[in-house]
Amino acid sequence: MAIVLAQMWGDGGHMDGGWWWVMGIGWLLFLAFIGILVYMLVRHHTDSGTPRAGRTSAAEDVLADRLARGEIDEEEYRRRRDALRS
Repeated sequence: MAIVLAQMWGDGGHMDGGWWWVMGIGWLLFLAFIGILVYMLVRHHTDSGTPRAGRTSAAEDVLADRLARGEIDEEEYRRRRDALRS
């Protein structure tokens, strides 16, 4: 550890000239990239699969529109909605 510190801050010539901050920013960008990647993977994993409660599918929206226009009655609406959900 002491050797690494000596090379970075001492006369080892490893990080002379004030370029040490570029390495720090590079690490921050790398960690941000990893964080965004993990966030996107988790979000994709939780969004896939069955619809969540309170979220209707496109088919249920069409069915609700048909009920609102009077094309089907309430009993037909409930029967078809239950068939979509099962």
